[in-house]
Amino acid sequence: MRQSEQLTTRMTDKLDYEELLGCMRCGFCLPTCPTYIRSKDETASPRGRIAIMKGVVDGLIEPDAGVEKTLNECLGCLACEPACPAGVRYSVLLEDARAAITEHKRATGQMDIRERVIRKVVFDGLFMNKANMETATGFLRFYQQSGVQTLTRKLHILDWFPDQLQKMEAILPPVPPKTERRRRPERLKATGQPTARVAFFSGCLMDTMFYETNANTMKLLQAAGCDIVIPDTQQCCGALHGHAGEQAGAVRLAKQNIEAFEALDVDYVITNAGGCGAFLLGYDHLLKQDPAWLARAERFKAKVKDFASILIEVGFLDRVTLTLPKQVITYQDSCHLRNVQQGALAPRLLLQAIQGTTYVEQRHADHCCGSAGVYNLLQPIIANDILEMKMGHVRDTAAQTIVTSNPGCHLQMQLGIQEHGTDSMRAVHLADLLAEALPNT
Repeated sequence: MRQSEQLTTRMTDKLDYEELLGCMRCGFCLPTCPTYIRSKDETASPRGRIAIMKGVVDGLIEPDAGVEKTLNECLGCLACEPACPAGVRYSVLLEDARAAITEHKRATGQMDIRERVIRKVVFDGLFMNKANMETATGFLRFYQQSGVQTLTRKLHILDWFPDQLQKMEAILPPVPPKTERRRRPERLKATGQPTARVAFFSGCLMDTMFYETNANTMKLLQAAGCDIVIPDTQQCCGALHGHAGEQAGAVRLAKQNIEAFEALDVDYVITNAGGCGAFLLGYDHLLKQDPAWLARAERFKAKVKDFASILIEVGFLDRVTLTLPKQVITYQDSCHLRNVQQGALAPRLLLQAIQGTTYVEQRHADHCCGSAGVYNLLQPIIANDILEMKMGHVRDTAAQTIVTSNPGCHLQMQLGIQEHGTDSMRAVHLADLLAEALPNT
């Protein structure tokens, strides 16, 4: 059997054909898709990509490098899903197709040594292992605090690296010391009358590079009356694995996380990263082949909730008065928080409640900023084009503060400010801004 036929067979086994047939080619997805808006090319649209997947499965399209390129250029923002009148689950088709391609390349030796090494180091060595993530973050802190970063910039050593990596290095947040991260207890008590008992999904990057955002999120939950449990056996959510075709790794992480949370007597599992929360909600799809694990995934999924939504639900705004110095605020939606978790309203309600500020809705705030996990590193030209359009809409609001609900979006908006913004602008995670606005902080 030819290798292309092997890939066709693998994609046929992976993809849900009924889901492929669900696309009516109506085009409602087109005005929501950033890559289609940018290129006006049907192959860069959701319905175009679904047609390509179906063509491969039907044996009408050769699954060549062009097919892989088209699928990889999708941001995975999933704005197409709420726009689809047929309810096609584009997300599962995209992830399963990417997994089929990755597994085929690895099995047939088509994956070159460079890609094999990078995938092994990143997916198996780093995001699969919390200790390794801590070590890597420790090296980053040493780089930032020891003077190496200053020397590297002074000697222009970064000039040897790709432009996009140079830009990202400039906007990385300062990493807190490991001692600070280790001091956090496993349980935190609510402030005042308890309203709910929750478990906190701390994540990997969120609990290292963005540790302060996690700490602020828990401060807000306590102020809202939540008793908090932070299980130490939890792992990375697996989103980067799932989006990159490393489905086996995503399954392993999903099982570890379900085991870490399912024995806890909690009302909710709380997240503060839109991408992580959305992927946790997809654990039932990842584990659909195993009935026992599927049932466990469905029970876990039923408890997952974004922190902004739970703050609204338990009456946070009735318990505290939020105040900040005069400023104009705008909000950039996390695609996965909006499109998968349906969490667009709660952040806006919280921001509009901050006294002393003016909230201005950004035009096309629901359109992707171009971050999309590591998309801005892998597809920098498309990502930067999308970011430039986004920053035009931000400038129209005259905002000094751009608020996000996802670490990748946060960094991307900081990059946008660096490239296309003004000195008076800043990007901040919603949890950090709300913590600023708390009384007596």
